Parts: sequence; structure tokens; C-alpha cells
Amino acid sequence: MATGAETEHDVAIGVLCCDTNFTKVPGHIRNRATFDFPVIYRVVDGATAERVVTQADPRLLDPFIQAAQELEARGAAAITGACGFLVIFQRQLADAVNVPLHASSLIQLPMVHRMIRSDQKVGLLVAKKPSLTRRHLAAVGAEHVPVCVVGLEDQPEFREVMLEARRPDLDADRLGREVLGQVEQLAKENPDMGALVIECTDVVPYAHQIQAHLGIPVFDIVTLTEMVHRSLTRRPFGASGTGQCPVDGGEHAVLNPGSPGGP
Repeated sequence: MATGAETEHDVAIGVLCCDTNFTKVPGHIRNRATFDFPVIYRVVDGATAERVVTQADPRLLDPFIQAAQELEARGAAAITGACGFLVIFQRQLADAVNVPLHASSLIQLPMVHRMIRSDQKVGLLVAKKPSLTRRHLAAVGAEHVPVCVVGLEDQPEFREVMLEARRPDLDADRLGREVLGQVEQLAKENPDMGALVIECTDVVPYAHQIQAHLGIPVFDIVTLTEMVHRSLTRRPFGASGTGQCPVDGGEHAVLNPGSPGGP
């Protein structure tokens, strides 16, 4: 766990990675330029998209547990995953280490549902819609969250590069068009969608374009990981850095409701 002596630039996040070799553009969790803090990567051999996404292969649990424990041993203050379908292992992975572990962006679903109106749905952008089951949602207590889902499994660039691993070279512009086309269709069919959660880490680089098109909150593995990192690197408020309340210097000062800065 992070200690008070560490700064935000010392605290590292560990990332459990699938066995893929395509280009990871900025915004992808496996591109170091995505974060302004240290990241430690651990690839799990044999964890292909076919085994993780399509099969939910239970034989991968032990290798992922071992990888998580290695990341903790290497100094990771928290651990995340580079594929949202790892949510199926959330409980077992979290139980295997002594640092916070969020295997998937889907862990945000219950929170996002509570943030929007009760008559609205949470949109989900996933790698492969037929592979997302009630079991995946139940792994994070989201089986009763009203969702509308769109997948990328039929989009040629995504399918060929991400799901089938036919080639490592990614046409980022082509993928971007596929992603925007799918979310626009989702929004058209679900005008009651109040927010979007991106399951697939591979398309997070397009989150800003998605938000510009939809005009709703967009959550993903990067927003979640940044929040977790921030929770591990809290700093005093105010410019002094003393840990004292900036109102009058007292450690236990209380703002009056009617005073400037009061509630």
C-alpha cells in the first residue's frame, strides 16, 4: 500500500495484461503515455482474446492470480486489468492480494447507475456482446442495473486486430469510425441512455470523441484507474502543505455555514 512518505509520482499501478501484440495507441491502458504516474505491466502468457472474452476460460484464473501477486511484490500499490472481461475473476483476484484490485471498468456500473435518473439506462460498449453474460455483471453486483449494450465483434478492424489477432498493425482511424458508428446507433436506439461505460480497454482512446458525439458522461478503465491512484496519493488542501486547515491554520477548524467557503 502507498505510504504518506510517497508522492503521487512514486506510487505505481500494476496492470494485468492479456497476450496481445497489436499497436497500443495513447489512451490505451498499455500505452505508458496514457498516465502521468508509474505503471507496471505483467503479460499473462496464453491469455488471448479468444480465451478471455469468448471462452471465459477458468484455467486462466491461476495464472492471473500469480501475475497479480507478482505485481504486488514488484511494488504496485493497486492493480487493474487490461481487459474488461476479467471482471469474471474480480472476487478471486481481489482476495489474492493485499492491495486494491479492480479487474474491469465494469466495477463502476452500480455507481454510474446510481448517479443518473432512475428512468435512465447505462450504456455499455463491449468487445463482444454475445460474450457478456449475467455472470459477468453479477461479479460486480450489477446484474440488476438497467443497461443497453453494443458490441464491436462485427466491425472489421476491431474483429481482425483485437479479437482474431490476424495482424499487429492497427488502422486507428478506421477503428475510430467503427466505434463512433456503434455508439451512435446505441444512442439512437436508446434515447434514455444517461451515461456510458466502456468495457473494452482497446477503444478507450476514442472516449473523448464518444463524449463529444453523445454529450453524456463516459466512464472507462482509465477514469477508474486515475481515481484509484488519486485515492492512494492524497495531499493536503491549500498551498501550505502543512496539513492544517487553510482558513485559520487550526487543525480542527470548522467553517460556519454562512461564511465564505461554507456549505
